[in-house]
Amino acid sequence: MRILNYQRMSTEDGPGLRTTLFVKGCPLKCRWCHNPESISFKPLIEWIAVRCIGCKTCVDTCPRKALSAEEDGIKINREVCVACGKCVDECPTVALELKGRETSVDEIFKELVKDAAYFGKDGGVTLSGGEILAQAKEAAELLKKLKERGIGTAVDTCGMTTKENIDLVFPYADIFLYDMKLIDPDEHEKFTGVRNDIIKENFNYLAEKVKGTDKHIWIRTPIIPGATDTDENIRGIARFIKGKYERWEMCAFNNLCRDKYERLYQDWFYSKTELMTAERMDELVMIAKAEGLDEVYRTGATKLK
Repeated sequence: MRILNYQRMSTEDGPGLRTTLFVKGCPLKCRWCHNPESISFKPLIEWIAVRCIGCKTCVDTCPRKALSAEEDGIKINREVCVACGKCVDECPTVALELKGRETSVDEIFKELVKDAAYFGKDGGVTLSGGEILAQAKEAAELLKKLKERGIGTAVDTCGMTTKENIDLVFPYADIFLYDMKLIDPDEHEKFTGVRNDIIKENFNYLAEKVKGTDKHIWIRTPIIPGATDTDENIRGIARFIKGKYERWEMCAFNNLCRDKYERLYQDWFYSKTELMTAERMDELVMIAKAEGLDEVYRTGATKLK
């Protein structure tokens, strides 16, 4: 599998305490993406300024001369860099990181089961992205091994996949964290790069599959100012998912990923966007509940008065 990293002691990717595995590659290109390094399926190198001592070891090490030392730090020519990782291996202060490494399912499993002691009754492992179902065959193999060890499992998906991929992981996933960002197809394409017809079709397919099973669907909607935070969008999602889910989480926008975009030499559309207010988040929850929905919650930090 091509993975990014493990996030331990997570409380936001399903019930209880969890370890979340993030993988690389996503078919969506959401303007607000908080893990921009996960979008491309190709590995890449990131330079972290606060760790760098300016020794230029990386510049001398790179066999393709893709790195250069400038006044404002190390620059990576991404047209030349093939992310071989040699600069990462030689950097004495870990100021360079390889994002996206090929790792066997067995190796990932061994890393994840180290955390089993703190999962408890409700916790477990969540597979996230990028888009985990873009690596559905390997994900299913990993989930199966986790279930055999008695570990709870969750799959976090944007839904832009195939029914066959859903079928592969379905037997081994206890919870599906299903993203519903925008209900209108045109708006969805505007902000994510793709229309949501397949996403909605797959949601209905999954909702039918979980009937009569002990599996669960949690809906997650990122509440993004000027994009997903409209009354119409929340009302539309509410009507679409009604009766087909167990829990709906509205996840408040945060701007903690700004430095990630800087390390990728990218401008972020939301770099100066303020956080949502608690009042507005509560309003959106009430709009959903007014449509007859239960188990609707807001999560994430909000703007301080």
